[in-house]
Amino acid sequence: MRLLKEPLFHFFLIGAAIFIWFHIVAPENETTENLVTISIDKDDVALLVTQFEARWKRQPNEAELQALIDASIREEVLVREARKLGLDRGDSVIRSRLSQKMDFLTEAIAASVTPEDEDLEAYLQKNRERYATSKKVAFNQIFLGEAPGDAAIANALSTVREEQELPEFGRSTLLPASMPLTATRVVDSVFGAGFSNGLTELEPGQWGGPIQSGYGVHLVQVVAIEPAQTPPLSEIRNAVLQDWRRTMSADLAQAQYEALADAYEIVVPDIAGPTK
Repeated sequence: MRLLKEPLFHFFLIGAAIFIWFHIVAPENETTENLVTISIDKDDVALLVTQFEARWKRQPNEAELQALIDASIREEVLVREARKLGLDRGDSVIRSRLSQKMDFLTEAIAASVTPEDEDLEAYLQKNRERYATSKKVAFNQIFLGEAPGDAAIANALSTVREEQELPEFGRSTLLPASMPLTATRVVDSVFGAGFSNGLTELEPGQWGGPIQSGYGVHLVQVVAIEPAQTPPLSEIRNAVLQDWRRTMSADLAQAQYEALADAYEIVVPDIAGPTK
């Protein structure tokens, strides 16, 4: 069945299993007996050692390990007492942190699923513009100055079309006389925003213009135009995979929220203003 191959279906299965596990385990950790007992087991110690090694690139000695255990116990005592006083309620920082942990759990679920290539290919086709390369253009140009007259422009255009080669006349400029196939965004960074728009309207091989740049007026001969292209999945698989997981994670988070919210009766005030 196609449903069994759907990535979001897999997310729901994994997510449901994890949330159910937390729901089953959490009450056992908050029984009356456990509220007055703080237990540090071998797994807790191993975690403290691992965290120490990750930070200091070595194992803790006996005194350091004891200090880590004491700090962990102190933190647990203060956290439990703070909860008794209700300090965790109404605290926007704590609420935000708990909300983030739920989101992190959802992201972890998304990262655990490996999609089929057909799923990534479908995602790529649906978002082709996101991965498309920029349009490229190759051209020659002649700078005529900041504000040449109409007669000067017409005379220069007539002359260059008759010669059909790059002439030597024109104003001196530091701008390149020719550019190989270059992304239009790069062309605009050199000649000014919007310059490339005028180039793509010219007939390749023919001198045309005038084209306005950020510096003045140009005659341009477009040599070649390469349209925007979407690379095959094999060339951009990692980027597509990351975006796919990010999208699926957002979809799962919303679906998970809606499922959890269904268990509550939500009451909100009527914020609509008085009818005029």
